[in-house]
Amino acid sequence: MKVAVYSAHQFEKQYLIDANHDKHELVLFQESLNVKTSALANGCVAVSLFVNDDASQPVLDLLHKQGVRFIALRSAGFNHVDLAHAQKLGIRVANVPEYSPYAVAEHTVAMMLALNRRLISAHNRIMELNFSLDGLVGFDMHGKTVGILGTGKIGSVVAKILYGFDCKILAFDQHRNPDIVKAFGVAYVDVDKLCRESDIITLHVPLLQNTRHIINRETIQHMRPGVMLINTSRGGLVNTKDVIDGLKTKHIGSFGMDVYEEEANLFFQDHSEDVLQDDVIARLLSFRNVLITGHQAFLTKEALENIASSTIGNLNAWEDNHKPHHELL
Repeated sequence: MKVAVYSAHQFEKQYLIDANHDKHELVLFQESLNVKTSALANGCVAVSLFVNDDASQPVLDLLHKQGVRFIALRSAGFNHVDLAHAQKLGIRVANVPEYSPYAVAEHTVAMMLALNRRLISAHNRIMELNFSLDGLVGFDMHGKTVGILGTGKIGSVVAKILYGFDCKILAFDQHRNPDIVKAFGVAYVDVDKLCRESDIITLHVPLLQNTRHIINRETIQHMRPGVMLINTSRGGLVNTKDVIDGLKTKHIGSFGMDVYEEEANLFFQDHSEDVLQDDVIARLLSFRNVLITGHQAFLTKEALENIASSTIGNLNAWEDNHKPHHELL
C-alpha cells in the first residue's frame, strides 16, 4: 500500500520505518496536509496524519478524487478530521488511542513542579551567577487539592502520581472510574465545586462540542485566587484570552500549557529567525509564571514506538481486508 505520511517529523521517522518492516511504501512529507498540499498524496491509497493536519471537508474531497481510501491518524485526537464527511465519501479512519498515558501524565506533573518551584527562573538566575533565592518560594504539594477534569487513561495516571504526593484529589468526568476512587481516594464532584476547591486544576478531557472553552471567564471566576492551571490535553479546551486576563489580575497564579488552540502554524516548527505573528503567544511569553512547551507531552521513546506500531498495524489490517481495532469509521 502506498501511503503519504504528512507532517513527518525527524523525531518519528525512524520509528515509522522500523515498524513498517518494508511492508508499505511510505512517502514521508515534512509538509502538513491542507488544500494546497493534498496533491502530494496523488497515487496513494492511504494518508497518515498528525495532530495539526487539516482533514476538513474540502481537503477530504481532494484526497478522495485522487484515490485515497484510508486515513491512519498518528494521534488519539481526531477533531481535525471531518468524520461525517469521511464516512459519506467511504474513507475509513483509524486513530492511535493509547500510545502512552504515562508520557502525558508525567509531563503534566513535571509542569506542576516546575511552575511551583520556579525551576525555569531559578535556572536562568544561576546561568547569570545570581544565586539569590528571593522570589523563588513555592509550596508543598503534600496536602494540596488537585482537580482533574477527565479521568480516562491519562487523568487516572495523573491521579496515581499525585496520590504519591499525598494530594487531595477531586475529579470530574461523565464516566466515573471506581478503581481510582478506591485506590487513590479520588472524589468525583461537579465542575463548579472542583474549581472552587482546587489549588491546582489539570485538563484531560477530549475536545468535543461541550468541552470547547470549558475554561473560560466564568469558570475562572469560580476558581480559587492563585490557582495553578495546566493543559496538556487539547488547546481548544481553554479560552486563552480569558486565561491571560486571569493572569493579569493574578486570579490565576500560574499557567502551564503544552497545547494551544492556534498551534497549527506555530508548533512543531522552527520560528527562531521569524518575527512572531501570534499576539496571544507573545503576551503569554511576557509572564514569568507561565510555562509553555510545544506539544511535547507525548514525546517519549515508548510513546513513539507505540504510535508507529499502531499506525502500521491499522494500515496492515486495511491491506488484509480486516477492520482495525481502532477504526473510527
